[in-house]
Amino acid sequence: MESLELLRSRPVRERADAARNREKVLAAAAKLFAEKGVEAVSMDAIAAEAGVGKGTLFRRFGDKSGLAVALLDAREHELQERILSGPPPLGPGAAAPDRLVAFFTAYLDYLLAHLDLVRMSETASQGARYRIGAYRFWHRHVAILLAEAGPGRDADALSHTLLAAVAAEVVEVLRDELGEARARAGVTELARAVCSTA
Repeated sequence: MESLELLRSRPVRERADAARNREKVLAAAAKLFAEKGVEAVSMDAIAAEAGVGKGTLFRRFGDKSGLAVALLDAREHELQERILSGPPPLGPGAAAPDRLVAFFTAYLDYLLAHLDLVRMSETASQGARYRIGAYRFWHRHVAILLAEAGPGRDADALSHTLLAAVAAEVVEVLRDELGEARARAGVTELARAVCSTA
């Protein structure tokens, strides 16, 4: 199996002026998204708020979904670090079923705090969710835990299936129709059930 360490996000090195522009754009986007909502903010407004040209913005991020991915990167990296070296049960040292439930609990914390951005990054184009590097990390982590919990099963397929339950669009519907507590309970019950059928 591919190592989680190899899949984790790493900061990209860049020129100082490019890094400054990137931070200005990300700060402007975060501010405008928080004030007006992701859907209501245009790339033109972000460029104006950041004080950069539209060309700089489009070359660097492509579109709003590229900005969403960049804004989420630091939060995803923090969760990846907690998985790799944090305290159990999210980090190493706990039984696989406990780690799996801890992962889905922590992932839902992250997802619900940034639902609009994650939804945009996952639905920008067909299959966008599966091309995001963080998704590959989450998938591998869940597959490793499922293989530990019940050898002989198709951990890769089960991992995709479990992660489908936390796609941003799915969680948004669950939250809106059932409330956040029931959405969380349903996801964690599903993770526990999959582990107990080993």
